[in-house]
Amino acid sequence: MSKIKAIVSTSFSYETQAETLDIRVKGGGMVIGIPKEIAFQENRVSLTPDAVAVLVNNGHSVMVEHNAGDAAHYRDAEYSEAGAKIVYSREEVFKAPILLKSAPVIEEDLSLLQFGQIIISPLHLSVLRREVLHAMMLKKITALSFENLKDDTDNYPIVRSMSEIAGSSVMLIAAQYLSSANYGKGVLLGGITGIAPTKVVIIGAGIVGEYAARAALALGASVKLFDSNISRLKRLENAIGHRLWTSVLEPKLLAKQLKTCEVAVGALANESGRSPLVVTEEMVSGMRQGSVIIDATIDRGGCFETSEVTSHESPIFLKYGVIHYCVPNIPSGFARTASQAISNVLTPLLVEAGDEGGIEKLVWHQLHLRNGIYLFRGHLTNFYLSQRFDLKYTDLNLLIASQR
Repeated sequence: MSKIKAIVSTSFSYETQAETLDIRVKGGGMVIGIPKEIAFQENRVSLTPDAVAVLVNNGHSVMVEHNAGDAAHYRDAEYSEAGAKIVYSREEVFKAPILLKSAPVIEEDLSLLQFGQIIISPLHLSVLRREVLHAMMLKKITALSFENLKDDTDNYPIVRSMSEIAGSSVMLIAAQYLSSANYGKGVLLGGITGIAPTKVVIIGAGIVGEYAARAALALGASVKLFDSNISRLKRLENAIGHRLWTSVLEPKLLAKQLKTCEVAVGALANESGRSPLVVTEEMVSGMRQGSVIIDATIDRGGCFETSEVTSHESPIFLKYGVIHYCVPNIPSGFARTASQAISNVLTPLLVEAGDEGGIEKLVWHQLHLRNGIYLFRGHLTNFYLSQRFDLKYTDLNLLIASQR
């Protein structure tokens, strides 16, 4: 019997091997619905046609209700050319798994909402009703609010954009109502050579106050700023780049400045509740006839005691001879610009959500987005709302962790 030798050959390769990395599985296309808003004075739309084209090119489907963009001068034909499906039934557009609204959910919407739907919209705390919130909870809705949505720099992009629009526009509005044709004093906002500049008092040094001050200064007006927070006053001065006339809110000094101003702007907001009421009726009665009050915080109650809600159709009223402009949702009056600003924030968010496999999966990776969610699969995750409406609060982080 022959002896067989087994020869074992070994060889080694010292070549660099390619590293294998985990690749995140790309989610399927999302279906997004954009209804026509029926809420009072809402002219904005959540996505522009250009934004729709981006989403469609990324594999998503967008349904737009007939004439949804008309108030912002975006026509159905533009949306159709961008790849959107134009639907003529409100019920049909509300069947989309993801709903984008430029106005809050209202009672008329509740019967149309789908079980487990995702809604991205404003919240508007001042008008939110318990019945609406509770109905959304029963339908296991996941809801993200414009007001609380944060970006990766820990800022509020939609709130800032709308505040910039409101602040920039209040001076244009004031200039209009200072004219003799609109019961004003007949003075030019800012003045001209040889004539003393118009005096503007701005109450509040937030984003609205900052952009109102920028516009007033650019027109040549004399600006006096009040706020209860020294840090905000310092931040505004740094943002504008030079020293301004500023003061803490001291009633006697405020009353003195209001007596001699042509324009008074209310921009002092409270993040969680009603705006502080800092200008009394007595202060208003001491103002010059034909001067203009613009209460940019009227949607949160207003900071002038004499303020009453007006509309874009009938925007002013006179009290003590002083013109009051108290239209809520000022950015809606500049609907096209406001729509573009909202769309600029939501479009990259939706594209990223599609890549991650959906909004709920995106929230797992992007911690800053959790601040904007007030409902997660029917659970109320906003502590302030739970306290206000006496509803059960659930920690969002625990909910998300339990889904993994």
